Amino acid sequence: MNVLPFQVVPNAPLLRAQGVTIEYPAAQGVVQATHDVSFDVWRGDRFVLLGPSGCGKSTLLKAVGGFIAPRAGSLQLDGRDITGPGRDRIVVFQEFDQLAPWKTVRQNVMFPLLAGKMPKREAEARALYWIGKVGLSRFLDAYPHTLSGGMKARVAIARALAMQPEILLMDEPFAALDALTRRRMHEELQALWEEVRFTMLFVTHSIEEALVVGNRILLLSPHPGRVRAELNSHQFGLHSAGGAEFQATAGRIHDLLFGGGDVADEPARAVQS
Repeated sequence: MNVLPFQVVPNAPLLRAQGVTIEYPAAQGVVQATHDVSFDVWRGDRFVLLGPSGCGKSTLLKAVGGFIAPRAGSLQLDGRDITGPGRDRIVVFQEFDQLAPWKTVRQNVMFPLLAGKMPKREAEARALYWIGKVGLSRFLDAYPHTLSGGMKARVAIARALAMQPEILLMDEPFAALDALTRRRMHEELQALWEEVRFTMLFVTHSIEEALVVGNRILLLSPHPGRVRAELNSHQFGLHSAGGAEFQATAGRIHDLLFGGGDVADEPARAVQS
């Protein structure tokens, strides 16, 4: 089995967004989802796009995935323009019905590998490796309808990482889970990242989740999404949730997101904590 390590190369950003403006047609005319958004994601980052509903954060993630083309600006992965979907960017959505109900856990994780013409023996070995990493080795032959929401989330993550993408794109992946399961998924995602150090772009509208999951957070204004600020949050995690510094930072983020004022002419602020 050839399972490649996720290398951390500090000399250049893996993902670069420059002046990204995204528009899409709607019944009332053209809607602007984001305006002039720029950011860099480095290898090994847990980079979070945080903002209220309707700020364009999921639209921006879909553009990184190659499913939407920006009207203005550019998106580059490893120095190459993003012009469409690719195996170097795999998306995990919040709806876990993306798992084929007629396939077992093992078959669901193997499926995209086999579709990519990987030999069956290698595909199975890689699937077993990542299923083990997410703690589901005892459920190899289980079908999705027998799994809890958290277990389905782990299958989706295993399937995505088995593809060995350059960057894992996660669109509010735990939003449909109850609070206790969500906390468990945060713990498991953190443990998996500590072991493998993959690069992640994570979308959420929860300030607390952003602080727990991310090491860097980009704050987007209400519609249309503009950059409010960028925050270093590597010092936070589940261990600090509820602490005074954590709560103070959450309050500062809330003020930046919802404190009012026109951000059209306001430069993005780098916020250190």
